[in-house]
Amino acid sequence: MQTIEKKSTKKAWAGAIAKPATEFPLTQLPIISGKIPDGLRGTLYRNGPARLERGGMPVGHWFDGDGAILAVHFTDGGAIGTYRYVQTAEYQAETQADRFLYGVYGMHRPGPIWKRWFQPMKNAANTSVLALPDKLLALWEASNPYALDLQTLETIGLDNLGALPKELPYSAHYKRDPHTGEIFNFGVSIGSSIQLNLYKSDRTGKIIQKTAFKLDRCSIIHDFVLTQKYLVFFVPPIGMKMLSVMLGLTTFSESLLWEPQLGTQVLIFDRENLSLVSRGETEPWFQWHFGNAYEDQNGSVILDMVRYSDFQQTNENLREVATGETHTLSKGTLWQVHLNPQTGKVTAIQEVVNRKCEFPVVQQSQVGQPWRFTYLSLLSQNGDIKKDLLSAIARFDYKTGTLTEADLGENRYASEPIHAQDTENSEQGWVLTVVYDGNCDRSEVWVFDSDRLDAEPVCQLGLPSVIPHSFHGTWKPA
Repeated sequence: MQTIEKKSTKKAWAGAIAKPATEFPLTQLPIISGKIPDGLRGTLYRNGPARLERGGMPVGHWFDGDGAILAVHFTDGGAIGTYRYVQTAEYQAETQADRFLYGVYGMHRPGPIWKRWFQPMKNAANTSVLALPDKLLALWEASNPYALDLQTLETIGLDNLGALPKELPYSAHYKRDPHTGEIFNFGVSIGSSIQLNLYKSDRTGKIIQKTAFKLDRCSIIHDFVLTQKYLVFFVPPIGMKMLSVMLGLTTFSESLLWEPQLGTQVLIFDRENLSLVSRGETEPWFQWHFGNAYEDQNGSVILDMVRYSDFQQTNENLREVATGETHTLSKGTLWQVHLNPQTGKVTAIQEVVNRKCEFPVVQQSQVGQPWRFTYLSLLSQNGDIKKDLLSAIARFDYKTGTLTEADLGENRYASEPIHAQDTENSEQGWVLTVVYDGNCDRSEVWVFDSDRLDAEPVCQLGLPSVIPHSFHGTWKPA
């Protein structure tokens, strides 16, 4: 009897995560088209979950994959790339055993339920990167970062930044002041109480000040914004089945509850002494990421973020990504918010880009300062909102209210756009993105003129192996 093969309903993006990523050593990258701009000198770093199965078992959530870092060094002699897994202690133990040994955000530790009790999560080291003068940090939400060599990406080991107890997390979304060099970050720790830990570091990354603020809910706080005077946090209305997690009955992800009746909390801290300035409440929403923030001449804080109507849908959509097929509708759009920092009150809020988008970023020199352009990943005009990943990149202009879009073509998927300042011309900028081409199952680095995103890329570089869809990156000038 003839067997009829069932046609796959998966979109082309699934090819990038169909198998664990393959590392490659420092390698000269071929130029596919165009040329590397003379003023583009420095390194692009990107981090993301690169292994979504082990020993035939899939991860439970996209957030659970083992982190791997891509580095692309732009030099006078061309572009040199390398791609390596972060060699965490847990990654090494699981590699040796060829099976999962730990629980993470969306999966349990294998084995009987009592082995899950009160067990720490694996450090997946898969979310973001912080480039310091002498090392690169691979960042994750729930523990200390891992340090790597800036050039080779060889893993050095856990790094406490001079003052971080092992039990305190150092989040993926730091903010670096472009003028002072100070680095601000946070971490949420869960124990007898739920604490928002705030950290201030000098330009080398060494923590010089830290404090803790007690929260009244176990929410997901993934990002914050820095202004000239403040650190601003929005605490979404999320609850948690704490006992259920501790006893191993549910994963951390499954235990989270959307509770819109609680509203969104606004917490504003003084960046000089990390003390609470004000606390307010506003309507319920969820956000993963902010773009930027600053204070205007009247003292109001103006910020932008990608806002969702609830947490449950975005979390489920992201869980589905790891399976190679998404079905849950989840639409985050770009919003601008005005706040009174003295009262924590939202004074104005409006949607500025009504397209499914994520990963808002700004030019590094404008972090915490007035800015005009926010760069985004977004769903292309003809994309399927339920089944496609974000495939285009764009720039929103707050002065003109216009969106300039780079549509990469069918079955191509761009990573978060990273802005790089030209080293020879301060008026010139470049936008870098890693593209997975599902038409031929390969990954490339595309460089765009930041003022002409809707034109052809000025340069396309080939990569030796497929780079799975990643989360966050940074540019380190030469």
